[in-house]
Amino acid sequence: MSDTFHSINLHVVFGTKNRQSVLHDELRDEVFAYIGGIARNREAVVLHSGGVEDHVHLLLGVPPKIAPSDLLREVKANSSRWLKEDKQVHGFGWQDGFSVFSVSPSKIAATREYLDRQREHHERVSFERELRDMYDAHGLPYDERYLPPA
Repeated sequence: MSDTFHSINLHVVFGTKNRQSVLHDELRDEVFAYIGGIARNREAVVLHSGGVEDHVHLLLGVPPKIAPSDLLREVKANSSRWLKEDKQVHGFGWQDGFSVFSVSPSKIAATREYLDRQREHHERVSFERELRDMYDAHGLPYDERYLPPA
């Protein structure tokens, strides 16, 4: 086969350092646009995004030649630098690490809807509970020592 065909879709979640509530709506939209540029430079694409003031969700289409950890390291480092230097968000940082889940093409629409409903979702469910629920739904083991209390 002379070409590589792929459908690698990832739902990525990460928060602000110390859960700082700094990503207000307008700034969050700018952050998503900036992250979209970083992804395009790596031949990835932000298919959709969502979040609230203290964390973001990205639905990414990723080519097979890019390791998710490499892409996310670039996304977080460059967007953090941009937020501190260009947007003057003093002391900004992203949490260490991230959560990533594979998304079947048949689940793209449902994932988009989920990301669109983040505001309403977090009126009922904490970020910490959301992560636990996602880990459980994906059968992903986790160590409570590394998660904030629900």
